[in-house]
Amino acid sequence: MTRLRLLRPFSAALLALLLAGLAGPARAVTAASDTIAVLFPDIGEPYRKVFTEIIGGVEQQLGGKVRAIPVGAGSGAEVQSGLKRQGARTVIALGRQGLRAAGALDGSFGIVVGGIGALPEPERWRGIGLAPDPVLLFSWLKTLVPGVRRVFVVYHPVHSQAIVRLAREAARGQGLELLAIEANDLAGAVRGYHAAFAMAEGRRDALWLPQDSVTVDDTTILPMLLRESWNRAVPLFSSSILHVKKGVLFALYPDNVALGRELAALAQAAVGPEETARPGLQPLRAVRLAVNTRTASHLGLDMESHQHPFDAVFP
Repeated sequence: MTRLRLLRPFSAALLALLLAGLAGPARAVTAASDTIAVLFPDIGEPYRKVFTEIIGGVEQQLGGKVRAIPVGAGSGAEVQSGLKRQGARTVIALGRQGLRAAGALDGSFGIVVGGIGALPEPERWRGIGLAPDPVLLFSWLKTLVPGVRRVFVVYHPVHSQAIVRLAREAARGQGLELLAIEANDLAGAVRGYHAAFAMAEGRRDALWLPQDSVTVDDTTILPMLLRESWNRAVPLFSSSILHVKKGVLFALYPDNVALGRELAALAQAAVGPEETARPGLQPLRAVRLAVNTRTASHLGLDMESHQHPFDAVFP
């Protein structure tokens, strides 16, 4: 694999000088159409590893035509100047800091975004979000819990509207009934979960925890859900591997290298002459599977019979 070029934030003049000379005196600057820059947050470990793995996937897809640039809160015009000197015309922006840096660029750059939960309004760019595709979630639910027929979800009508809309279509395709309960605040979420558990039947129904900061609160909501799920034998599934550690049956979480490859493919398409796709975030399809075998055993589920190797197993 070609070595990634990781730069630290610096002054406008120094950034421009270094970016202009990255290829060295003996190498020609890569053609603009071939060069893709990745803007990612300049943060420490363990979070930095997530972004370097995504960048590794981008480089796998592009064969080394990558310039990876960490950006801080103050990055702005100097990034644009350096990118233009280097010949980069397409940018993959990762995380909130990458998104802010990309927002300061002029309209001459093609931009693809990743590693974020949602795009600011109005949506201008394409990308891949952090929410796993409901098709994959429901497919794994039916595989692990064969008798399931209904899925409950408590969601905020603004924050999670788009993913719940996709989930309705996915549920129909999987032969499941989705019962979606709106909640505008934490108190409404508590009432919604009480209503869901009052209707739910053990091993026939399941409860989905979306990436929703209002209705899935790890301090207040999650302990209550874990207790009720255990007592009523109603499986919980999620989009957070941390939830599986705490007792949720399974979760899908990002495969960072595969996500990088998919973002690179989007970036390549963004500079194509026939690029007409609408802006917005695609659901995450580059995923790994985590399961909690203790919870599965309590629910009477046989994890040993599955041919697919689980990517993470707890406890």
